Amino acid sequence: MRFILEQIRVGGDRNFGYLLGDREAGEGLLIDPSFDPDAMVARAEAQKLRITHILNTHGHPDHTNGNAMAKTLTGAPILGGPGHPGPVDQVVQDGARIPFGGYHLLAWQVPGHCPDHLAFLVEEMAAGLTGDLLFVGKVGGTSSDKDARVEWGSLQRLQKGWPRHTTIWPGHDYGVRPSSTLAWEAETNPFLRCPTLEAFIHLKNHWAQFKGEHGLK
Repeated sequence: MRFILEQIRVGGDRNFGYLLGDREAGEGLLIDPSFDPDAMVARAEAQKLRITHILNTHGHPDHTNGNAMAKTLTGAPILGGPGHPGPVDQVVQDGARIPFGGYHLLAWQVPGHCPDHLAFLVEEMAAGLTGDLLFVGKVGGTSSDKDARVEWGSLQRLQKGWPRHTTIWPGHDYGVRPSSTLAWEAETNPFLRCPTLEAFIHLKNHWAQFKGEHGLK
């Protein structure tokens, strides 16, 4: 029971925040501490973890509005991706490794939903935190076909770069389950099953119709 990964319901639009930690080292991270940072810090204290970093998958307010309070409560620096719109203490570049005890969080820059979006992979445990890029059965919203093309590239990159058995921990509880695996999503997520970019964009533009035809939530 050395590795800690807690998925915490923080409010908002079914938002998830995450507590990661190394029990033996007594070190942990907070990811997207929105709406209820007090509850996330309380969980860290219950697990006897000292928070060393506060990270955001991306800079949308529903993922960052607890940053300041989390920093006040823990003293930990706030980290975000290149172009993060809010105040950060450190910019996390693609490929950066953030240690917590004996584990490492590997940052993957995955724009599309927004330019500064990061996904995080706990390399030693094959645990992937995908923010608003990849949900259970869905993908993040995009505002244009151009952004959809960028998102397609990011999704392809994760599918090629992450182990198939990677567990998927999204930023919102938008699916029929709160978590998944990359292999499961590759088989069941309509967007990951698209054979071409053109099919992906078409599905994005006709998603409401597709959901109705297939009885999806």
